[in-house]
Amino acid sequence: MTTTEQAPRGKHALDPGVPDPAYLAFWRERHLCTLTTLRPDGTPHVVPVGVTYDPQARLARVITNASSAKARHVLAGGAEGARVAVCQVDGRRWATLEGRAFVRTDPARVSEAVRRYAERYERTPSPNPSRVVIEIELTRALGKG
Repeated sequence: MTTTEQAPRGKHALDPGVPDPAYLAFWRERHLCTLTTLRPDGTPHVVPVGVTYDPQARLARVITNASSAKARHVLAGGAEGARVAVCQVDGRRWATLEGRAFVRTDPARVSEAVRRYAERYERTPSPNPSRVVIEIELTRALGKG
């Protein structure tokens, strides 16, 4: 991976809007990811999720149920959004995307997130009238290939 700045201990920070081809290819592979949000008491809540990465829009997307803990944690961030991270690991390779998350209910945005999920994970999720999308406005990308 090409780096734009060197981070501590051999970790590489990249511009999330301009990933190098290897970083982007890794995010296009089918991997289970984690989403880390913060509970009201400040402790981390880490859950397995499917994530899609859209560098052109500088977004990562996670589809979920509106009543999920992750959606509630993001909503608690208010108008400024909630700081979150999504990560995937495959052996020694890893990639993390960080940013501010917002829960979106607009049907077009939810539909786009479902489309991208189906493309990456090669399966269309079951219909869910309570589905929302957590959109993460990316501020940082880290990884090691």
